Amino acid sequence: MFPLMNELFLQSSFRPLSVLVFHLLLTHSQSQSQLIGPSQPIVATVGDDVILPCHLDPAEDVGTMILEWTRPDLKPIYVHMRRAGQDLVDKHPSYIGRTSLFINELKHGNISLKLSKVKLSDGGTYHCFIPKLDKRSSVELVVASGAASSPVISLSGTDSNRGAVVLECESKGWYPEPEVLWLDGEGNLLSAGPTETVRGPDDLYTVSSRVTVEKRHSNSFTCRVQQNKTNQTRETEIRIPGRNYMFLQF
Repeated sequence: MFPLMNELFLQSSFRPLSVLVFHLLLTHSQSQSQLIGPSQPIVATVGDDVILPCHLDPAEDVGTMILEWTRPDLKPIYVHMRRAGQDLVDKHPSYIGRTSLFINELKHGNISLKLSKVKLSDGGTYHCFIPKLDKRSSVELVVASGAASSPVISLSGTDSNRGAVVLECESKGWYPEPEVLWLDGEGNLLSAGPTETVRGPDDLYTVSSRVTVEKRHSNSFTCRVQQNKTNQTRETEIRIPGRNYMFLQF
């Protein structure tokens, strides 16, 4: 009888201990997990569909958990929400009908967001969040206009005393705002005046810049307009042999 009682006592003693150990291991596992987003901004062009990556590492089934995508600069801040296995429509009006998760990937801890028909206004920092695990990550989305024009170079003026001409360069349809560079025939940067920037009602930028070039320079000059975040570049070359000039666009 006593051995049986001892065995029952040991079983009853170890049961809460095993439960405690299990909870400790679970808590430790959750504390070690991380939500991983991209280290570099995601670049998209207006009208494209884009994926904002976010996944749990190590992988864990999050299909029944509350999942949130937000943009802190918006009101309301919610871009996409999923609760009790259902996507909610209570979010910022701009994103209604344009966001979705990869349902079959939730069991692998992948809560990446698909954003359809990207708009200029979609550019910003997004947060993916799992409240139960208290895990959060961020994704920066940069949206390019896709409508940037090749620069147009014109002869803006001359200085006969210095044997110099003033060239003006203009390019339209940029977003985000680009920078303007002038280069000589050897690819060296030229000192130019400040870039003038105008933002239109469509939120697209028009930029222009002037440079004075003298006889000591080569007869070939390039206006380059570039946006480093979106990896967009447009450039036009002008050649000035004597009094004649022509344009080469790229």
